[in-house]
Amino acid sequence: MRYELYYWPGIQGRGEYVRLALEQAGADYADVARSDRGMAAMMRMMEARSATPPFAPPFLKAGKRVIAQTANILFYLGPRHGLAPKAEAGQLWLHQLQLTVTDLVLEIHDTHHPLGPSLYYEEQRAPAKKRSAEFWKERVPKYLGYFERVLKDGGGAWLTGRRLSYVDLSLFQIVEGLRYAFPNHMTAFERGIPGLSGLHDRVAARPNIRAYLASERRIPFNEDGIFRHYKELDA
Repeated sequence: MRYELYYWPGIQGRGEYVRLALEQAGADYADVARSDRGMAAMMRMMEARSATPPFAPPFLKAGKRVIAQTANILFYLGPRHGLAPKAEAGQLWLHQLQLTVTDLVLEIHDTHHPLGPSLYYEEQRAPAKKRSAEFWKERVPKYLGYFERVLKDGGGAWLTGRRLSYVDLSLFQIVEGLRYAFPNHMTAFERGIPGLSGLHDRVAARPNIRAYLASERRIPFNEDGIFRHYKELDA
């Protein structure tokens, strides 16, 4: 099957978690909106009359299925590409972890847009600085501390034990993104999460992921995505 991934073409965003899974799996896929007339095709998909229309990107076309929401897409792809257990209990546990990642991604976005996406960053600098300080004091230790404990308690190289899963790929993206957006904070904080730092490095060393990161398919971090670097927020 050749998948079609629909997501905004200029940013990694939430679509990147799906791209990482597809790349690790060696799946055949098209990043539709990055092709000629791809944005128009994506908008047609969103506006088409359907019994199950997607609300917003990312969404994945798999045969006749159109699956939206990052965690939902990964829940679908995981067991089909060796990135999730075959047993239902294991699949639900991974989905639970991915939903927690989804919550963290929203909080990361809100560090630079605490008043909402309708305003430019420049219109909410002071609230963003306050939110970022709270994020690093309260929220990062809670989220990354949780994943560090899960990794340690699992006793394996990966979050759920001995096999790589799509949640490991997502946590790689979290660590990579926070290093870009908050290099000073992350340099200090990573001393307390050696397990997640090691997991990040193991994911980066996977042959398919290493090739992807070195390719033009990997969109660079920029100040239009979820992870944005503003010096005043990283002081």
